[in-house]
Amino acid sequence: MLSHETIWNAIDRLAERHRMTASGLARRAGLDPTSFNKSKRLGPDGRLRWPSTESIAKVLEATGASLDQFLSYLPPEMERTGLPEGAFPPQRGAIPLLGFAQAGAGGFFDDGGFPAGQGWDVVDFPTDPTHKAGVYALEVQGDSMLPLYRDGDRLIVEPGAQIRRGDRIVLKTREGEVMAKVLLRQSARSIEIMSLNPDHPNRTFDMAEVEWIARIIWASQ
Repeated sequence: MLSHETIWNAIDRLAERHRMTASGLARRAGLDPTSFNKSKRLGPDGRLRWPSTESIAKVLEATGASLDQFLSYLPPEMERTGLPEGAFPPQRGAIPLLGFAQAGAGGFFDDGGFPAGQGWDVVDFPTDPTHKAGVYALEVQGDSMLPLYRDGDRLIVEPGAQIRRGDRIVLKTREGEVMAKVLLRQSARSIEIMSLNPDHPNRTFDMAEVEWIARIIWASQ
């Protein structure tokens, strides 16, 4: 299964293949020479720091390596485990896509918020070989998320990810309402979320009203 460690190991192996250190690889790609240092693989708060899709694209261009070659440095993809039956397996190069308007209907998600069932489209996401099992895209429809997200933007969502105050999230209520917001605070009993659009009020829900919460990890704009 793809992990933080295997992605960074793949970058190290790419550097070795071209007889460079990780710092040399970053420098050749036009990045800060310290971008791939071991110390940069964790944030100041101890959270895992993943290489950006832009960084990966730059090192591939700088070395002339293809995405397939980069992926060959990863361990063979293992059988999916830990996801409920019916959820989508991890996919390389493409992820499930659904519009926000459809997301509130039944049958598209399992109880954990992972994509499941029929009716999903698929969108290419070739610049990110790091995505985990269950990651999917929601397409913004309308102007309720302005000015941050516009109609047609695609939000890449990771169900099951740890969320913290200030994270952008997608929340689905048991009534079928699906919304993209910013997490303000969460307790065992309630959750308070801030609207992306200042014309819309903040919301507070009892946790018993919430079906699932997932973190927005990337946006195609």
